[in-house]
Amino acid sequence: MSDSFTLTGRSALVTGAGGGIGAAVATAYAAAGAAVLVTDMDKDAAAAVVDRITAAGGHAQAAALDVTDADQAAAAVEQAANLNDGVLNIVVNNAGVIAPAMFPKMTPEKFRLVLDVHVGGTFTVTQAALPYLPDDGTGRVINVTSAAGLVGTIGQVNYSAAKAGIVGLTKSFAKELAKRKITANAVAPLAATKMTTTIRTDEKLAATTLARIPLGRWAYPDEIADTFVFFASDAASYITGQVLPVDGGMVI
Repeated sequence: MSDSFTLTGRSALVTGAGGGIGAAVATAYAAAGAAVLVTDMDKDAAAAVVDRITAAGGHAQAAALDVTDADQAAAAVEQAANLNDGVLNIVVNNAGVIAPAMFPKMTPEKFRLVLDVHVGGTFTVTQAALPYLPDDGTGRVINVTSAAGLVGTIGQVNYSAAKAGIVGLTKSFAKELAKRKITANAVAPLAATKMTTTIRTDEKLAATTLARIPLGRWAYPDEIADTFVFFASDAASYITGQVLPVDGGMVI
C-alpha cells in the first residue's frame, strides 16, 4: 500500500458499524493501520465486528451508541480518542434508519425519526468530536448521504430530505473547519446491505433499481469501503466539501 493511503498512527470512529457498509469501513480502516472504535445501537453486533478485526491483527474496540444522544456521543468520541493518546483523526457518520411511506401517508413521527438520526446524529457526533480532531491536516469528517439526497426517491421523502440535509451539513462543515485543516466530505453509496433488502428482494423494485444502474449490479460493502479509506488518507488531503457517488453510475 502506498504511504499516501496508510492510516497507521490514526484513530477513527465509525457509527452504524455493526454491519453493512459501516462494518466494511471499520474493517478497512483497521487493515490500513488505524485504531478503530466500532459503534452501533447494537453493541453485540459492534463487538462481533471488533472480534473479526482483532482476529486479523487489527486494533479496535466496540461501543454502544445512539447518535441522537449527546451524552453517548461525548462518551464515544472520548473513547475513540483514547485509542490514540487523546486524538481522534477520523469521524465517519454512517448510522442510519429508514421508515418508508408514500408522502400522503408519511406520519410526522416517521419524518422526524429519520431526520433526527441522519441529520441530528451527524450534527451531534461531529460536534462532540471537534475538541479531539487535530489541526495538523489529518482531521477528517466523512458523512454518508445517498442518491436519494441528490435526486430524490419515491416513498421516502423523510430519507431524501435527511440525506439532502447531510449534503448541506458536509459543505458547511468543510467551509467552517478548513481553518483548522480539517476536511469534510460525503460518500453516496449503493450496496447490498440490510437497509436495501426490501428493494433487492422485491422483484419489481429490484428490476427498476438495476435498470437505473449503468453497471447493472449492486456493490458489495467491501467495494464501498475503499472510498472511505481514500477520503481518510493523505491522498485526499486537498479535497473537501465534495460528495462522491459510489453507486455504479446511478447518479450521473
